[in-house]
Amino acid sequence: MKVLLVNPPRFEGLSVIREERCEITERYSVLEPYSLLQLGALLRKNGHEVKLIDLNGFDQGYEELERSLKAFRPGAMIFRFTPTTLDHDMKSATEAKSVDPSIRTVAVCWTLRTMPQQVMSSASSLDIYARTDYEVVVPEVIDALAGARDLGSVKGIAYRDGTEIKLTEKAIPLKDYESIPRPAYDLLPNLDPYFITAPAGKPFTIMYTSKGCPFNCSFCTVAGTPWRPRSAESVLDELRFLKKSYGIKTVSFFDETFTLDKKRVQAITDAMIEEDFDIRWYCNTRVHLVDRELLQRMHQAGCRGISYGVESGSQTILDRADKCLKVDQAKMAIRWAKEARIKTLCSFIIGLPGETWETVNETIAFVNETIPTSAQFNVAVPYPGTKLYETIYGDKERVLDVRRLFQDEAVVGTDAMSPEELNRARMLAYRSLYANPRWWLSNLKHVLTNPEDLDLATRYALKIANNYLVHHMEDAH
Repeated sequence: MKVLLVNPPRFEGLSVIREERCEITERYSVLEPYSLLQLGALLRKNGHEVKLIDLNGFDQGYEELERSLKAFRPGAMIFRFTPTTLDHDMKSATEAKSVDPSIRTVAVCWTLRTMPQQVMSSASSLDIYARTDYEVVVPEVIDALAGARDLGSVKGIAYRDGTEIKLTEKAIPLKDYESIPRPAYDLLPNLDPYFITAPAGKPFTIMYTSKGCPFNCSFCTVAGTPWRPRSAESVLDELRFLKKSYGIKTVSFFDETFTLDKKRVQAITDAMIEEDFDIRWYCNTRVHLVDRELLQRMHQAGCRGISYGVESGSQTILDRADKCLKVDQAKMAIRWAKEARIKTLCSFIIGLPGETWETVNETIAFVNETIPTSAQFNVAVPYPGTKLYETIYGDKERVLDVRRLFQDEAVVGTDAMSPEELNRARMLAYRSLYANPRWWLSNLKHVLTNPEDLDLATRYALKIANNYLVHHMEDAH
């Protein structure tokens, strides 16, 4: 079957990240549709003819999708969507049907996996919704369509059968994540548009070295999912390919928890040092899964930034959110990273259950004490399928407007704080950080001791000014 993979256009001029836990709008990053590149490789492996268009990455509109559909004439079209860009992204399905009603439209979104009826009802042009585990579900969907098999045999989907919407049983996650072939990078014309946070350090790509997170944070859409790592050699092979084929300079490991297996990280970093990869890289992890020696080794191997999900400076809030970490562990992890000359991005959530002005001030005090390189403050979002959603809504009959699930504007409050107060608290946290001379001096010291970061630091400072003064932190994460 001929299959067209589509990353829909930007939303109101904003770049959109459509990757599992990061299905969000993002003003200051343009990321490769890595999951679509994986699907391209998997579908090719099964004998299908594949084309990909990244309308978001190359800042193109739906008219380009129409041209591609008419030129390629696919039997099926696959695209990703996010909650807040739902209606915008679903135009992809409408466009396909307007060109050829026989094109089977398939959509992928992790965040709304527990709301398949609402998703299907919102878009009459959508034939199939792949709810979970796209690596398993989507290839099976395409194989079924190509073989004219009953879609009821494909696990993990919602699909249209005449006027009826049917759901199949839950899909079984892919156990051997390493079995996925190398992403089909050749489906992209080049890597020119892509960057994270600021357009520096190109060529750039994101990359999954594992999927899933076994921890059970109440607010997280991937909480309690099985951790499926790739081997160190598999990761290194892809890095070697990127270096040889694209001259890659910067990689963001997009894993939920990169350092979950320290021995695997050790093997990756040892090889990167021995082979002199000369690649700058970034990763996400938890503060209790690093130590001083590991961070120093990571820096030697090219790690220049690490993102910690701290969430709150209040131990009370952390405990209620099932974060399973201590405030002191977060302080130590930030200190160790700074000692290793690794930039630290700490993410915080304002408005988790139990939040008060007192706990907000604890978070602000934590930031002003630890002085991370950067911090982002989001409001708590009750994503469907999370413990936070259940805590807030319980068994009550309620239709959640998923189009309002932005991380920069509260849709719910806490017992002590209204949504409006949470929004004010978020702005107060940013204002406190940006007005702290110690923070500016710390970053200036970093640039003086790491002059290679001057371009990135300059662009980041301009981004902050634009973000805070012009956009008032809207669509900023």
